[in-house]
Amino acid sequence: MINDTKQKTSQPFLFNWIIKPGVSILCCLLLSQCQEADPDKKSPNFIFILTDDQGWQGTSVQMDTSRVDSRSDYYETPNLERLAREGMRFSNGYSPAPICTPARRSMQFGQTPAQQRGTLFKSEFDAYNGMSIPKMLKSINPRYVSAHLGKWSRDVGASPKEVGYYESDGKTNNRTGGASPGRAKWSKFEAVEDPKLIFSVTDRAIAFMEKHSKARRPFYLQISHYAVHVDVQARQETIDKYQDKATGEIHQIPAFAAMTEDLDTGIGLILDKVKELGISGNTYIFFASDNGAVPWVPPDMKKQLGYPMEVGRPSRNYPLRNGKWSLFEGGLRVPIIVKGPGIKANSICEVPVVAWDFMPTFCDLADSTKRLPENLDGGSMRMLLENAGKGEVKRSYEGLVFHAPFSKPPHSAIRLGDFKLLKFWEDKKLLLFNLKDDIGEKNDLAPSMPEKVKLLNNKLMTYLREVNAEIPESQ
Repeated sequence: MINDTKQKTSQPFLFNWIIKPGVSILCCLLLSQCQEADPDKKSPNFIFILTDDQGWQGTSVQMDTSRVDSRSDYYETPNLERLAREGMRFSNGYSPAPICTPARRSMQFGQTPAQQRGTLFKSEFDAYNGMSIPKMLKSINPRYVSAHLGKWSRDVGASPKEVGYYESDGKTNNRTGGASPGRAKWSKFEAVEDPKLIFSVTDRAIAFMEKHSKARRPFYLQISHYAVHVDVQARQETIDKYQDKATGEIHQIPAFAAMTEDLDTGIGLILDKVKELGISGNTYIFFASDNGAVPWVPPDMKKQLGYPMEVGRPSRNYPLRNGKWSLFEGGLRVPIIVKGPGIKANSICEVPVVAWDFMPTFCDLADSTKRLPENLDGGSMRMLLENAGKGEVKRSYEGLVFHAPFSKPPHSAIRLGDFKLLKFWEDKKLLLFNLKDDIGEKNDLAPSMPEKVKLLNNKLMTYLREVNAEIPESQ
C-alpha cells in the first residue's frame, strides 16, 4: 500500500513540476514562432479618405434613410454608394469645425479645436510633441507605416513628417490643389486631365498600398483630397455629361457636379485596389469631409458665407441651415461612412459621432492595450461599428462642443442628445433646437424651454473654461 501511494503521488508531482512546465514552455515557443511568422495578424490597415468642403448631402448617398433630401438631387457618386452599401453610414456625423485647418488638426490628435486653442488657422497647440494618429499606431505596433497624401492644410503647426508620417506630400495647401487666391471661382469650367490632383494623389496612394501589403506591414493611409474645394476643375468628358443633364433644385452647377463625380471615381480606384490586393478582411475604410459646403454661390459673397439664411432660395446645403464657417448644421454635419471587418453591410447609425472620435477608434480597432492621452476629447466608435450602429461613444465629457469665436458673429454650440444650443457672444443670444424634429434649425425652442437652455449653456461654459478655450473679450 505504501509503495502504491508513492507511485500515485509521484505521477502528479512529475506532471505538475517537470512535464507540465516543459510543455508550457514548448507551447510558448511555438506560439512565439507563429506570432513572428505573422506578427500583424491582429493589426488592421486603416484608410481614411478625407474630402474638402463636401456637404452632408453633397453626394448621391442618402445619409438618412428617412429623408430623400439627405442626398444630392444632381450629383452622382456611385462608388460612395458602393462604400455605403458595404459599410455603415452615420446620419449624425460631424466635423470638428466649420473650416478646414482646425478640423484637420483636431482629427490628427483627437481633441476639439477649442482645447487646442486653434479655432481659426494658427493654434497654440504643440503639434510637434502631440500624440498623433501615426505616432499612436506606431506605439501599438512598431511595424505600422503611415502616409499622408494630398492637402495638409495651412497652419497645422508641424509638417506631416514631424507629426509622424512615414511618407507624405509635405505641407501642402489649397493652392497646391489648384485653388487661386482671392474670389472663389464657381462658374469656371476648367477642363484638366487630373482635376484637383485627384488621380495623381490616388496613384501614389495605390503605390503605397501595394508596397506595404506585399511586405505584410500594417498601414495607416490618409488620402486628403483637394476636391471639392473651389476652384472648380473636372475632366472634359465629365463636364460634358453634366452639361447635358437636367439640374436639380438644390445643386445646379455642371462643372461642380463633374468635379464631385471625378472625386468619386478616384475613391472607386482605392476601393478596387483594396479588393484586388485581398486585404478587405483586414482593412477599415473611413470616409468623411472636413466641413460642410459653402451655402451660397457668388456674386454676393456675403450671402455665400452669411447668416441668416437667404430668403426665397434654398441653400446648397438644404435641408440643413447655413454652411461653411457656421456652427449651424450646414457647416458641421458631414457625410461619414465606414467599412471594415465586423461592420454590418448597408447599416446606418443615428448616434452622433464627430471626427475627433477617429483617433481613439483607430487605436481601439488596433487592439491597443496602451493608455490613450488623458486630454483626448474623442471616444471610440468601436461599439457602434461592431453592433450594427447601436450603443454609445464614451467620451471624457457630455455632449459635443463646437467653438467659433473667430466667426462673424462669434458663436459656440453644444449638442447633447437631440438638443443643440447655439450661443452668440456679441448679443448674448441663445438658440435651442430639437434636431430630431427640426434638422433645418428653424424652430427656436429657447423661449419655451428655459431650463434646457440653462443646462446646455452651463455645460458649454464649463467645458470651454476647463480647456482654457479662447473666449471673446466681452465675456
